Amino acid sequence: MTERYLSTKEVGERLGLKNAASAGLPEPDVLVGRTKGWKPETIDAWLANRPGQGVGGGRPRKDRD
Repeated sequence: MTERYLSTKEVGERLGLKNAASAGLPEPDVLVGRTKGWKPETIDAWLANRPGQGVGGGRPRKDRD
């Protein structure tokens, strides 16, 4: 059986991003020349373990008196 890997473009489409290369993707599962490939389950696990927006980041709120 042939293993199917996602290209950077396909990962971007899966995540709803225009430029997936700048998304800090996990290490690829396969590298053919300079072309990276990820298993769909690798991307799904990576996405599930990413912190949500606003977690631990951003500017602290000002206290209102």
